[in-house]
Amino acid sequence: MAQDKPQLLHLVFGGELTSPAEARFRDTDKIDVVGIFPDYDSAEKAWRSKAQQTVDSAHTRYFIVHLHRFLDPDGDGLLG
Repeated sequence: MAQDKPQLLHLVFGGELTSPAEARFRDTDKIDVVGIFPDYDSAEKAWRSKAQQTVDSAHTRYFIVHLHRFLDPDGDGLLG
């Protein structure tokens, strides 16, 4: 029996920054949460799509956060 692929959750979000040089949002109420994705590849596709849509705005940036690293920091597949 094949073992299931591990679920490595990733969050994609972004918005307008106060400066292109730092990751500080101009208005946190306007952060665009694109979604949570089951793997890096699907998160990267969503990130690329949003980044391409905002390519003309130097102050708008999107990020990928590796949620699985927060949920399972030691990588053993167990919570806590």
